[in-house]
Amino acid sequence: MQLDLVAIVVEAYDPAIEFFVRVLGFELVEDSPSVTSVGGRAKRWVVVRPPGGGTGLLLAQADGERQLAGVGEQAAGRVGFFLRVEDFDATYARMVEHGVTFEGLPRVEAYGRIVVFRDIAGNRWDLLGPA
Repeated sequence: MQLDLVAIVVEAYDPAIEFFVRVLGFELVEDSPSVTSVGGRAKRWVVVRPPGGGTGLLLAQADGERQLAGVGEQAAGRVGFFLRVEDFDATYARMVEHGVTFEGLPRVEAYGRIVVFRDIAGNRWDLLGPA
């Protein structure tokens, strides 16, 4: 058994793809036309994954006011996503270069280096790396 996908509600597909692929270094696995289950409106099925596989993110464009209100609030203000990388310094530098919003400076904890950042939707993530 494995957790294949987690949905992140975003305002628009293309800026979200740009953020996860160019800024975070994920791979675009799929970007296919689709339709909504209610109403049959056009949408896209967009999946990004970290290099080498693992759980992917389904980038779901908000459809309606209720979903739009949830953009950036996937975990109700808590850190809800955790990105572990081997080269913390290189990843952090790339993210800084691309203007990612960080909440403080990297610090060292018993489990490694960590800094909290926000994705393009406003969700809070931990960037984690070796100590």
